[in-house]
Amino acid sequence: MASIPTPTVKDEASAPTTVRATVVQAATVFYDTPATLDKAERLVAEAASNGAQLVVFPEAFIGGYPRGSNFGSTLGHFTPTAAEQFRKYYDSAINVPGPEMDRLASIAENYKVYLVMGVIEREGYTLYCSVVFFNPQGCYLGKRRKFMPTTAERIVWGFGDGSTTPVFDTPIGKLGAVICWENKMPLLRTAMYAKGIEIYCAPNADDREVWQPTVRHIAIEGGVFVLSACQFCLRRDFPAPPEYSLAEWESELQPDSVVSAGGSVIVAPSGEVLAGPNFEGEGLVTADLDLKDVARAKFSFDAVGHYSRPDILNLIVNERAMKPVSFTSHK
Repeated sequence: MASIPTPTVKDEASAPTTVRATVVQAATVFYDTPATLDKAERLVAEAASNGAQLVVFPEAFIGGYPRGSNFGSTLGHFTPTAAEQFRKYYDSAINVPGPEMDRLASIAENYKVYLVMGVIEREGYTLYCSVVFFNPQGCYLGKRRKFMPTTAERIVWGFGDGSTTPVFDTPIGKLGAVICWENKMPLLRTAMYAKGIEIYCAPNADDREVWQPTVRHIAIEGGVFVLSACQFCLRRDFPAPPEYSLAEWESELQPDSVVSAGGSVIVAPSGEVLAGPNFEGEGLVTADLDLKDVARAKFSFDAVGHYSRPDILNLIVNERAMKPVSFTSHK
């Protein structure tokens, strides 16, 4: 009779259970992507010097979140300068892959961090609000494209599809991202929970106080760590009028007026706030994540496990890339 092999017992003490994570709260250098990349490297270096293993940047950090701009557009009408304004914004976006991605990969490798970066991605002549992921070896892991641009974002951003909803199984935990108001989409959250996400990155542009209960709810609902990164911006961080044509921006706000107060925060699976929120200015928000807290949270509530009722409620997710044009060969 063949002998039964002795099972291998995982040495729990040797497995990393605590991860130092940093959320960056800072503004883009608008219309200057090389300078924004330089700023990103300085911030990653600072985070790494404090022991960060994971660094998460805000939505649209590379390329910029054009807060206050209507791109010369009202319903049924474009101003004569609208196309040129979009052209400038398009030029600030990056290709995936591309030289800016190579720079981000080298930053991740040089500082030995997992890097989660909000970017404006261009494919052809369409822009997407995306998040790109790198590991500490400088390898590009993949990207997440925003499904649903919010309100006037739809003027300048395209719509992602289900082919870019990754959750990466890494040595520091299962890592993924949901962008800004997509976090209010319960079915998208459910899909991410079903993929096993543990470190739930939420790059966003919502600096309101009401965002805080949103991310705390997600942490409790999903039994996940939520890392919410938002830009802190002053009026002077944006291009001057007339490009930004809202009257309040032109006449009421001074250069030092705060137009995005941030609110970056890190929340535990219990809903406890571990660090932040920061409403004071640019800076780093850092916390140590005890990954065992995920299992502790799932004991009482697992949204896609023991607390689900698939006999009554179920979700179908289309992960196919949805292409507008398909070519077939007759050869």
